[in-house]
This record gives sequence, C-alpha cells and structure tokens, in this order.
Amino acid sequence: MPFRTRHADRRPFLLGRTRIMAALRRFFAERDFLEVETSAVVPSPGNETHLHAFATDLVAPAGDRQRLYLRTSPEFACKKLLAAGERRIVEFARSYRNRERGALHHPEFTLVEWYRAHEPYETLMADCAAILALAADTTGARQFAFRGQVIDPFAAPERLAVAEAFARYAGLDLMALLPPEPTARFAAAARAGGIRTAEDDTWGDIFSRVLVEKIEPRLGRGRATFLYGYPSAQSPLARPTSSDPRLAERFELYACGVELANAFGELTDAAEQRTRLEEQMAEKVRIYGERYPIDEDFLAALAVMPDACGIALGFDRLVMLATGATRIDQVLWTPMGEA
Repeated sequence: MPFRTRHADRRPFLLGRTRIMAALRRFFAERDFLEVETSAVVPSPGNETHLHAFATDLVAPAGDRQRLYLRTSPEFACKKLLAAGERRIVEFARSYRNRERGALHHPEFTLVEWYRAHEPYETLMADCAAILALAADTTGARQFAFRGQVIDPFAAPERLAVAEAFARYAGLDLMALLPPEPTARFAAAARAGGIRTAEDDTWGDIFSRVLVEKIEPRLGRGRATFLYGYPSAQSPLARPTSSDPRLAERFELYACGVELANAFGELTDAAEQRTRLEEQMAEKVRIYGERYPIDEDFLAALAVMPDACGIALGFDRLVMLATGATRIDQVLWTPMGEA
C-alpha cells in the first residue's frame, strides 16, 4: 500500500492524537505541573531485567568512544529533577525499547510521565480517572473498545488488589506464596491451576505468567481497573507499603485488558535501590547475557529526593482506545519500517 494511502487511513486517528496531546498539556498546566524535557541519550537506559535498550556510541573529536543508550523511559532523569527541587513535573517523553513490536508495542513510543512530590501515590489514581474521561471527551468517544472488550471511560475505575485478583481469577492464595516461600511451592500451585512452568523459572517468572494468562485479560471490563498492591519482589523502583513490606506501593491501570499506566510510591533508599538494581542486572545477565550500567548520579540523587509518587502512561495506547484504532501503528505519524 503506498505511503500516501496508508497516511490517509491513519489521519483521523492522528488528528485525535493531536487533540488529546493538547488537552493533556492543558490538564497538567492547570494543575501547576512544569513540563520538562530530559535527555533521550543516556549512560544507563534503566535496570529492569526484561527491558531492552538501543545502544549507540558517542564519538569524541579525538575518536574516543563512550557507550550510550536511548532511554527506555525518562524515570531516572525526572527523579533527579525532583532531587534538584522541582515538585510537580510532567514529560511527554519519546522512549525506545528494543525487542518490542506488535499491535500494542512499537520500538519508539511516547510516555506521559508525571511526578508529585510530598503527595500520596493514590493521588495518581485520581489523575488517571480524569485523564480517561478527558481523552474520551476530546474525541467524542462514549466508550473505549478493544478486542471485544468495552469500558465506560467516565465510570469510576475499579480498585482491585493483586492478591484478590490472584484468588478470583487464578484460584491462588498469593499472600501465602510470597517470598521467602520456596519457588517450588508457587510453581506447584500454579501448575494445579493450569499454568505451565519450567524447572528454571524464578518466582517472578511464575508470577508474570499467571498475571498475563489468567488475570490481565479480565481487567478493565465495563470500567477501568486499578490493580494495586504488587509484590515488592516485582516492583524494584517502588517503596514497600507501611502495612506489609512484602507488598509495594504500586498500581497499574487497565482498560479493555490493555495496560495503560504503571505507578509507584517512589523508593528513596539509595542503598536498597542499588541492591535491587544489581539484582535486576544479575538476572538480565543470566537470561540475556548482557547488563546495563547503574546510573550513579541517579542513586546519589535519591539521597536528597523528597517523598514522591510517579507514573508512566502509554500515550499511544490511550490514543488507540480513545480513537478506536486497533494497532499502535495507526496512531503514529511515521511508524518504523514504512517507506
């Protein structure tokens, strides 16, 4: 199909994208957020096991080379700005992740990432509910639909604890299976519920498989869902809850079975953060045979960073739902790989 024809097919979705972007900028400005622009080329692209970065080299005039990366998110940079004294910031951040391509994934994409200092992370839930309604109002959508699932974007989202979701949809007592309980016990319980496992699975592998196969497809039906109370073992950048350190101040937003956003009460203990990032990189070496550097400036910033909460929302996915697009390529102006 010629590029001009493909563009004409996409144009209604792209006009919706432009209107939603403008509406979100107004939304954050009205709430005293400062829009920031952080570097997309960084010394460390993030340290989560299953995120894969694009690498490049900075070449000095004398020919010396320094390995750099395209960011997988602006998170580390934004937290440095909080440490520098900013209190409410938002970035519409072009981000880059390798090994990701599909109806909901594109190697280059846009995150809306925002942070609130000295505010509880539940505040971000109110932001998300307002943004869903705003996106719908902006495009005139009365409902969001994707792959046969439908939500009312104006309805108050459901709040569902991860442990409750495991019990409801997978028949598993997650709290009785949390680390330091043996992985073998979790594996046996998962197999009894019809989940395949492998001998070398980690606790996190099994958790993720149950989540993807049994739970995520059932989230965000009729109305959006906030899935909260993730295990700390699956939340390396989030602080533990005050009521149970095995759980983290983390939620994800789902609509029509689609993950839209990931939010944290931010971990500010630099020593604990270093330990967690090193563990993530050790696992990356085990699985993929590579590791990324630890951002020492980020860890130093945590020492003076205030208590804060932050969230990353997949802007392209939000546009898909609000405009009725079925593939992420339809809401991108120039998708990768087109002539």
